Amino acid sequence: MSQKLSEKWDDIGKEILGTARNELYLNMHFLDLALCSLAYQMDTAVKTAGTDGYYIYFEPYSLADLFGQDRKYLNRLYLHMVFHCLFRHLTRRGKRREDYWNLACDIAMESVIDGLEKRSVRRAVAPERKEVYRMLSGRLSVLTAEGIYQVLMEKRLSEEAFSKLSELFLVDDHGRWPRPDEEGNPPEQAAELERRWQDISERMETELAAFGGNQSEENGDLLEQVKVQNRRRQDYRTFLRKFSIWREEMQIDPDSFDYGFYSYGLRLYGNMPLVEPQEFKEVKKIQEFVIAIDTSMSCSGELVRAFLSETCGILLESESFFKKVNIHILQCDEEIQADACITSKEELLNYMEQFELKGGGGTDFRPVFAHVEALREQGRLKRLRGLLYFTDGKGIYPKKRPDYDVAFLFMKEDYTDVSVPAWAMKLILTADDLPEEGKRLDKDIKFV
Repeated sequence: MSQKLSEKWDDIGKEILGTARNELYLNMHFLDLALCSLAYQMDTAVKTAGTDGYYIYFEPYSLADLFGQDRKYLNRLYLHMVFHCLFRHLTRRGKRREDYWNLACDIAMESVIDGLEKRSVRRAVAPERKEVYRMLSGRLSVLTAEGIYQVLMEKRLSEEAFSKLSELFLVDDHGRWPRPDEEGNPPEQAAELERRWQDISERMETELAAFGGNQSEENGDLLEQVKVQNRRRQDYRTFLRKFSIWREEMQIDPDSFDYGFYSYGLRLYGNMPLVEPQEFKEVKKIQEFVIAIDTSMSCSGELVRAFLSETCGILLESESFFKKVNIHILQCDEEIQADACITSKEELLNYMEQFELKGGGGTDFRPVFAHVEALREQGRLKRLRGLLYFTDGKGIYPKKRPDYDVAFLFMKEDYTDVSVPAWAMKLILTADDLPEEGKRLDKDIKFV
């Protein structure tokens, strides 16, 4: 292709993309910042178009052909790529299989676009797509890429079935997405890309919530999808540190003396150091808190198993646990079913080996808080740092805020959001967030 012809096709491609962007903006003003955040660059190596979070790379001939067929297909392509960025699909693959992750991301974004009643992108949904959405909706309340990926992996699709599904939802080229390393860690530039689109997505959520109310039917499930994706994620180990305290522990503190004087004394006197290391070191670990487990019928044993094995796996690490602790593990549905007091690692290991799930009634959170107050009055909890309550969130909450930290933890596959009191913390984990320590402990827990 000559230089002059190349420049001509470059201009044509950019004009086509600009037209699609303008049509989308006229229908969806809340996308203004997102639509303007991608520049255009011609690249004959891509299949029609693809993005890296900064540019839209386009193949001009395919783009012109798509524009000639139906401008709605072009608009959908543009919106599909923008949604990939807004939902941070480019940076969140981790250790997931690339082919299944790409397919899950495409299905998630097409489900959102197919649900939009916007003139610029609306089209009849193919029966095959409807069947896929129906199957997924039976498993997930919100069709996120992470949830869809999990379902697809469980299905163990044949090569032919996977190929047909990929063809049904194929829209853009993912070849420019950042590639994680063998450990699932994203490249350095991915962190900046994640922050960039996190900010744009949160601004869009605010505008969509504030001004999109009168168009809720036209917007479909977009606001719910964005809320789920923008939910702040936090490492569970980091979260548990909120319940730790500072205290001196008997161990050598290598940072408490000057190595120069220490070495000088050894050289001068032979075996007499001038400064000895301190035998106590101030450390921050977990010493006293309460773990409450909702054992109502709405909480499955598998979710309880995952939560308990994850929490105990972290506590069993030496850097998390003082040698002597005071941790109460409560089981409760509408009343207290069991109270196990753990004072050491050995007792925690024994509890894990003998664990039995008790309960199965309704859910009432108030008995746990009343029981904790009774323990404090009895002097059995003297320096309570906090209460961690694992539940599905469906129950009666206490109205009064206690004078210690409270966190409600949810481990859900369907990402359904749950309202908790304003005075409590909330953390939502998924099965994919579980580290290997927690998974290995699963086999040691007995349920009856």
